[in-house]
Amino acid sequence: MSGLAAAVLSGFVLAAIAPLVARSRHAGWLLALLPAGLTAYFLSLAPRVLQGERVSEQISWVPSLGLQASFALDGLGLLFALLICGIGALVLIYAGGYLAGHPHLPRFYVVILAFMASMLGIVLADNLLLLYVFWGGTSITSYLLIGFDHEQDKARSSAQQALLVTVGGELALLGGLVLLASVGGTFEISALSDRGGEVRADPLYLPILGLVLLGALTKSAQFPFHFWLPNAMAAPAPVSAYLHSATMVKAGIFLLARLFPVLGGTDAWTIALVASGGATLLIGAFLSYHAVEVKRVLAYSTVAALGMMVLLLGVGTEHSVTAAMVFLLGHAFYKGTLFLFAGAADHEARATRTDQLPGLRRVMPISAAAAALAGLSMAGLLPFFGFIGKELVFESLFELPGLAGPLLLAVAVAGNALLVVVALRVGLRPLMRATDRRPKGHEAPVSLWLGPLLLSVLGVTTGLLPAWLASELVSAAVSSTILQPVDVELALWHGLTLILGFSLLTLLVGLGLYAWRARLRAATAPADMGRRVGPEQAYAGLTALTNQLARRLTGWLQNGYLRHYLVVTLVTGIGLVSAALLRASGLEWGLGRLDLRVTEVGLAVLVLVGAFVAVRSQSRMGTVAALGVVGFGIALIYLNFGAPDLAMTQVLIETLTVIVFVLVLYHLPSFSTERPRPRVRDAAVSLGFGAMMTALVLFTLTPEVRESISRFFLERSLPDAHGRNVVNVILVDFRALDTMGEIAVLALAGLGVFVLLRIHAEHRQARR
Repeated sequence: MSGLAAAVLSGFVLAAIAPLVARSRHAGWLLALLPAGLTAYFLSLAPRVLQGERVSEQISWVPSLGLQASFALDGLGLLFALLICGIGALVLIYAGGYLAGHPHLPRFYVVILAFMASMLGIVLADNLLLLYVFWGGTSITSYLLIGFDHEQDKARSSAQQALLVTVGGELALLGGLVLLASVGGTFEISALSDRGGEVRADPLYLPILGLVLLGALTKSAQFPFHFWLPNAMAAPAPVSAYLHSATMVKAGIFLLARLFPVLGGTDAWTIALVASGGATLLIGAFLSYHAVEVKRVLAYSTVAALGMMVLLLGVGTEHSVTAAMVFLLGHAFYKGTLFLFAGAADHEARATRTDQLPGLRRVMPISAAAAALAGLSMAGLLPFFGFIGKELVFESLFELPGLAGPLLLAVAVAGNALLVVVALRVGLRPLMRATDRRPKGHEAPVSLWLGPLLLSVLGVTTGLLPAWLASELVSAAVSSTILQPVDVELALWHGLTLILGFSLLTLLVGLGLYAWRARLRAATAPADMGRRVGPEQAYAGLTALTNQLARRLTGWLQNGYLRHYLVVTLVTGIGLVSAALLRASGLEWGLGRLDLRVTEVGLAVLVLVGAFVAVRSQSRMGTVAALGVVGFGIALIYLNFGAPDLAMTQVLIETLTVIVFVLVLYHLPSFSTERPRPRVRDAAVSLGFGAMMTALVLFTLTPEVRESISRFFLERSLPDAHGRNVVNVILVDFRALDTMGEIAVLALAGLGVFVLLRIHAEHRQARR
């Protein structure tokens, strides 16, 4: 197996065996060896990738359809793979301490490892369908992780909300990817990247773009789909840090960057992403300003940061894409740290609100120091990597022509100023002195502070040494995105420039918003209407309407009356088959091939008379006898046309059916003496179904149908299945799965009858 494929599948293999080691005290450390090893593996490939080489591998997937499982590693994939595996190792270690003693810890390891493997598959896939398979894997595993504490109503409802929103976009994404492959002529992403001009010039470009953006924007919690991410904070802290900060929500960002050469660069792309990203940035930052729970504050600020990345990719210039990659990397460092710190503060000091954080430096000095470093990077101060990212954002927007530059720059300054407030409220407040209480708790174990400390230190070291630690990686990622060689030179200091002035303005505005937060929050409270109106309420109304319609539809379809079920089934069959027959009306029907004989007419009349007597009879025994006449008449028809095996089967079935009916009907009460109402509906359905079956039989006599199908089975039965009885070969070989399903249904029905008889016998014995 190839190296990239093995890297992806190794996560699923470890997930399968994780329960075997999950009960060990050091399970988190042991399981973290895999993502740590994968990080080393990708680092070993980094020299080749950073030099512009594209590592690719192909495995035969569905040869008959021309599909292959293609994996590729370029600069963009390397950046995401290192984040997924590196942070994944730290999260596994963290989870071992955070969830120590939890009864469902083995299940957690299984699901989060499967998620890691699915996410890694997304960033390494070079085939659209393969990417979609792994995309669906992240949706399922994230649903299980958000609902990890499934005993809680909040966890279950949040998991369901995240699943419905993201999978709704996922279905749209599938349509977009299929259309994209149809227009581009291939499912291979690398090949499609060279055909971007053809795709953008095609009339289906706008539908493709809309469907793909729905998938990406729902995954990355963009407005108006942003509401699911804060609610997903019902998940444990390791899940929030890994899924909703560093990896899963960035899957949409990755998809936009990966398909940028194919779909990007048009006015529709720019307008859609800039509008969605800008609105998400401002809304997320504003809601984070009003939130009070630590994890919700961080969640809303994550929504804002994702909006910033989408906006930059929407602008689509070389500088804006560079700013997006740098901002993405810095955000993973400081936001991963803050989410892990929030979990540790809750776990060790029961601090879940921002007003409970002051004073934690006295009881949790290492964790508080890590949070402070991350907060300073998030605020965009020297010498942190967050400062470099913020400078690049302002620079890339400032250089835009016309009114777009100043407008988007103002949006970025406002959004970043509000994020400065988040950095102060979560990252730096633990360093402040508690005024009304003495914090309780103690420092977290090493498994809980190791991850935050390493990530926060990375935010400092990449800021101090950006040329050594980040420039080449960012250059490769940007080059892979825009398919042009780019040499990014990251530096911490560019002198006293206008861009530095914007950074200082952002910091000053943020400090002012923090200092006056009580009054400003009270003044702007009426604008915080997310829980009363908005997309989340629209989602609640839509789900309630869906449930109501489902209840009414189920009440009509599943009302407990067998005759109603039969009517619905038959009418549906009549409609579908009749529609297909009408579409084939141009064929020569088989009416001219009928050559009726007296025996055939007599058997047909016998069957019709039996059916008429069964319908009109007022006696159960008479009805059973009439149905027997129908069944045995059909057996005679089989025999008349040279099918003795079918005739024998029909005779046996009819004999058993008549016997069973007689035995069962003997114990039923007599018919009602009231005159039955005329069943016009039932008669119409019955006649319609009979007419449809007659037309279907006549259709099979059409030369185009009969000759092609008959010839195939006659020619292939003996050489392929080694059978001369064509009917038996069809049942046993050509329709083997269908026949096996029928046997399984009969077996289950027999078991059900056996169980019911046993229960009935036990009840009778108990009454005695």
